[in-house]
Amino acid sequence: MSFDPTTIAAFVDGELDDLTARRIERAAETDAALAAEITRHRALTARLAEHYAPICDEPIPDRLRSLLGDVTGVDTSLADRRETRRARFSTPHWFAIAASLVLGLTIGLRPWIPAADVQTDNGALIAAGSLAKALETQLASNQPSDAAVRIGVSFEDKAGRYCRSFESARLDGIGCRDGERWRLERTLMGQRNGDYRQATSGELAAAAAAMMRRDALDARGERAARNAGWVRRP
Repeated sequence: MSFDPTTIAAFVDGELDDLTARRIERAAETDAALAAEITRHRALTARLAEHYAPICDEPIPDRLRSLLGDVTGVDTSLADRRETRRARFSTPHWFAIAASLVLGLTIGLRPWIPAADVQTDNGALIAAGSLAKALETQLASNQPSDAAVRIGVSFEDKAGRYCRSFESARLDGIGCRDGERWRLERTLMGQRNGDYRQATSGELAAAAAAMMRRDALDARGERAARNAGWVRRP
């Protein structure tokens, strides 16, 4: 494969200049590995977009919109050269960045983390209670719409662990299987029906994509991983 994964991801997202994009398109016609990698990135992008589309369609609260300032004068002439660029820094993305700054002020102490669902072990956050049960047993492909903890995507990270994103009323994040427990690698203030929903969901989608070793598990793969106790088989 003649291009690195970062360049391929930028190509799929419509971020490359026209000359480089055309080079990749021509190379993919004869490079099977490159064509397969492009297909993989497109499938992942489509899956994440489908999962989080309802969230991004929600209106932005006025009190958080004010954090963005005036972005109406932004020159979009370069973005118009490629149709796919229009979503790169759309309003939900700017909203996520601004709200994340607010979240960052509290994430250090994290007083909002529910003690019943999280324990600490040498500084690490470990899922407990209903959160641990959901990560262990609940399938994203078959879960109640009103589940207290809602599983997003399940995937294998670059370290070979099974990881799962989740959302709940007080805590959102990503948990990864570590021995017999679920270690929380990402935690955000959970307000699934509140003002921060768009920001936290966008953060989780980006974090999950960066952690993935390969595509997210489909329904069949997720069920097989659960039935195997979230232990990878050689």
